[in-house]
Amino acid sequence: MIHVLVEAEKNIKIVVVLNMEIYEINKAIEDFVVRLKELTKALDIAKIENNVLKNETKTNESDFWNDNQNASKVLKAIKEDKNKLDTIKLLNQNLEDLNFFFEMIKSGEEVLDIEDQINKFENDLNEFEIKILLSKEYDDFDAIITLHPGAGGTESQDWAEMLFRMYRKYAEKKGFEFEVIDYLDGEEAGIKSVTFMINGDKAYGYLKAEHGVHRLVRISPFDSNARRHTSFCACNVIPSVDKEINIEVLPEDIRVDTYRSSSAGGQHVNTTDSAIRITHLKTGLVVTCQNERSQIQNREKAMKVLKARLYQLELETQEKNIKSINEISENSFGSQIRSYVFHPYSMIKDHRTNYESFNVEAVMNGEIEGFINAFLKSEYNKK
Repeated sequence: MIHVLVEAEKNIKIVVVLNMEIYEINKAIEDFVVRLKELTKALDIAKIENNVLKNETKTNESDFWNDNQNASKVLKAIKEDKNKLDTIKLLNQNLEDLNFFFEMIKSGEEVLDIEDQINKFENDLNEFEIKILLSKEYDDFDAIITLHPGAGGTESQDWAEMLFRMYRKYAEKKGFEFEVIDYLDGEEAGIKSVTFMINGDKAYGYLKAEHGVHRLVRISPFDSNARRHTSFCACNVIPSVDKEINIEVLPEDIRVDTYRSSSAGGQHVNTTDSAIRITHLKTGLVVTCQNERSQIQNREKAMKVLKARLYQLELETQEKNIKSINEISENSFGSQIRSYVFHPYSMIKDHRTNYESFNVEAVMNGEIEGFINAFLKSEYNKK
């Protein structure tokens, strides 16, 4: 802790107390300088500026709006590139301000909020780094998530419902839209299965980090003997295919069945004859949707999910040449990506990154960004 004495009017001395030592402030600023330089180099600012000029030239062409879809892509690219340039410029300005204030402190002048400024810069830089990491083509898509509880009956089904709530809370905190597509209640409690969509800026880019098996260790509320139980739930995350991706589904490739919802889903489903089941005959994929009020709406939503899963199959086929044949699937039970321990101690740990959190309540209320960011950075470092 450092006390800075400042001579004020009428010879009154003002004592400013800093929780950070001088060397800690200096180290933080030096770290920011290195990270910002690396980020600027990786972005290739000159290339981005050139792309903006090229795309803005296209918007002035007479036939630019003849193809609305392509025009939208160009305008979106311009906006994203300009946002990158503006953010880099702002970060550099803020870093200059930090250096200026640090020099003031070293000379004995008063800077009351230097620690707040350091924390804000750290958060802004982290957020921008993560956005830059989300550079794959399908990272921009919305996310379709399906939860399948493992063996264990009510205990695992209750765990699936807890994860369902966690992702809903995460979506709320991010300002994302959350939409249930298919929901099947458990026999006594919890969820047998659920598919939902999270719509938002780079939703799939973030939530792909959640793909895998999630393991829970706790004292079961359903065990009269209060024994400790271990439960598993598979979380499958796929990108929601947009109109730019050409996935053709021929009428002869599918079988469409209609049925009355048998779920007691209450507010989650409509118990009418509008439920739809689509079976893709070539791959055996089955998609159901019972959340909308009409067969037409349910069919459209189910087709969207089917196309997304077919797109995922294409991606997996392309990656098979890279991955080892003997590699265990991330989504197989027993190869969990994360453990949630509620007893005999409280801790949540991601086994891919070793990122940990002891604030179990916060995580289960949707604060999972730490895990997501650690995963994205680890994937970048692997490359």
